[in-house]
Amino acid sequence: MALESGMTSRTRFDDRIDPVMAEVLKRKSPAERLAIAGGMWRSARRLTAASLRSRHPDWSDTQIAQETAKRLSHGSG
Repeated sequence: MALESGMTSRTRFDDRIDPVMAEVLKRKSPAERLAIAGGMWRSARRLTAASLRSRHPDWSDTQIAQETAKRLSHGSG
């Protein structure tokens, strides 16, 4: 997808999130932003696994882990 004239990839990113949240994140250090992203990733993994467990109670932990990884990698895993 091409950027409009005068737009940077950063501008496009900022347009996709709430302006207040964008401002909060701009004030965070790189380490803080990385910690936030890591927490979001762990939450996504836990929520995905919990959803799979509720839909497939007969699946083993290994099957849950494999399907969770597949879904979080958009099927590329």
